[in-house]
Amino acid sequence: MPLNSLKPYNRIGMMLALILLGLLIVLPLLFILWTSVSKGSSIDLGAPLRNMLEHDLSQVLFNSIWLGLCVIAATTVLALPLAWMMAKTALRRHKWLDIVLLIPFMTPPYIGSMGWMLFMQKNGYMEQFFPASSAVTPAFFSFGGMVAIMSLHLFPFLYLLLRNSLLQIGGSLEEAAAVHGGGFLYRTRRIILPLLLSGYMMGALLIFVKTIAEFGTPATFGRKIGFYVMTSEIHRYISSWPLDFGKATSLASVLLAACLVMWYIQSVISSRYSYRLVGGKGSGARMLPLRGWRGLICWLYVGLLLLASIGIPYFSIISASLLKLRGEGLAWSNLTLSHYADLLAPGSESLRAILNSLGLAVVASTIAVVLGTWFALTVGRSSRPGQKLVDLFSLLPNTVPGIVIVVGLILFWNAKWMPIPLYNTYGMVVLTYVILFLPYTVQYVKSSFNQLDPVLLQAGHVFGGRRLYVLRRILLPLLLPGMLAGWMMTFTISNRELVGSLLILPPSMQTSATYIYAQFEQGAVSMGMAMAVVSVGVTTVMLVILNIFSSKQKVE
Repeated sequence: MPLNSLKPYNRIGMMLALILLGLLIVLPLLFILWTSVSKGSSIDLGAPLRNMLEHDLSQVLFNSIWLGLCVIAATTVLALPLAWMMAKTALRRHKWLDIVLLIPFMTPPYIGSMGWMLFMQKNGYMEQFFPASSAVTPAFFSFGGMVAIMSLHLFPFLYLLLRNSLLQIGGSLEEAAAVHGGGFLYRTRRIILPLLLSGYMMGALLIFVKTIAEFGTPATFGRKIGFYVMTSEIHRYISSWPLDFGKATSLASVLLAACLVMWYIQSVISSRYSYRLVGGKGSGARMLPLRGWRGLICWLYVGLLLLASIGIPYFSIISASLLKLRGEGLAWSNLTLSHYADLLAPGSESLRAILNSLGLAVVASTIAVVLGTWFALTVGRSSRPGQKLVDLFSLLPNTVPGIVIVVGLILFWNAKWMPIPLYNTYGMVVLTYVILFLPYTVQYVKSSFNQLDPVLLQAGHVFGGRRLYVLRRILLPLLLPGMLAGWMMTFTISNRELVGSLLILPPSMQTSATYIYAQFEQGAVSMGMAMAVVSVGVTTVMLVILNIFSSKQKVE
């Protein structure tokens, strides 16, 4: 019995999935393009670029692209040596490093940026520890400092891709080249780098998209140094009076086009420089021992990287949350827990913000895991054109900058002809979170589904199980780990989401992310940092509980 006849969907289900994805994701993006090129009854395809040139916004476009390229270069410098150490040396035995190295990526970028600003600002923690550093700390508040902050946040993503690619290559190919006289540099140039290129281009593309789509760091650090990018300008045009949706849609359409062009370039390069390894996965690669100065250099590199990406930001955040008076500096007599008491006081604005974040994240994650599982099962192994289209649409939010999607949703759901009054409601916030983070659930469930043997489902039907019975008793229990992983990822990111929350939250409603942003803007840094600590702590506790539950499910 063919596997296709056992899948819990049919042609009608696939059409419904396409219609839903088109309504939720594709139409809002098309609405941006239409709004930016339509001039009354005529269409002007060059209007977005002309609008940018007429209003001197070309520098903003150049800033975004230049920032993305520089962050790619910086993350490569940080991630490539680390990936080689963790794949080729005895550091690979220390599995705990992989977990610790994910902390920067799981930390909200605007919180990391605020931590660095507190550490390096005038009379900041750096100058308090080392007064002589006051001569160099002002240099940090520059374009180079902005690249460093964003690279320290994103390098774990590229590191994991490069490390996994190096582990797949193994040691047999290098050993064969060494036997035939190839030196280290020759083996690196002719074997390692060509095999890494495809995975590296995928990582570089995603880092570029995440960089030019990032709002938190440009809105905090970038504004302080006078470096404006497209996301910060889009937010300014649709959140500050006088509102200018014309400029906002022009910037959003150009930003969307830039991401799609980068995606196409990556696809072309990956298709031309993809190689299939013959002879196993390379798991028998020999690990280089770390003795003497080599071990010292490797551990020093890892230690400095962890200090810069985790130690300094979190030290600044926790310290700021405990200070009575900022002007007094770090001293035992100047530490207090009163900010946390005020933060968690019953009926306080801050406690409502925490509960709003948790409620929105739980609802959005639950809806996303239901829709993501449906789309993932509809996609299957992407053998039909309709399935490939569902796959493309469901993963589109991972390729398009989040602020572009948010602008499209605002334009689409706030249109005069829209019969559903969803805009400016709690439901609009949930919908935005679901759309922004749906790809994570789809990817996790697809990964679990592709690991299943079709024989399991066939056996269920052979022994008389109906389609719903097989789905309920065989398929869903096997997909549960992927569904939980998708739920956890969506919950974590929804709980910290900033740009969408700033633009679509109903009046007088706050989340923990917007509360932190507002407190930092108003100078109440201690309260904002206390909220950051509580938010990260709550998310961590939730993830630990779900991991324990998931482990028990596997044991049973």
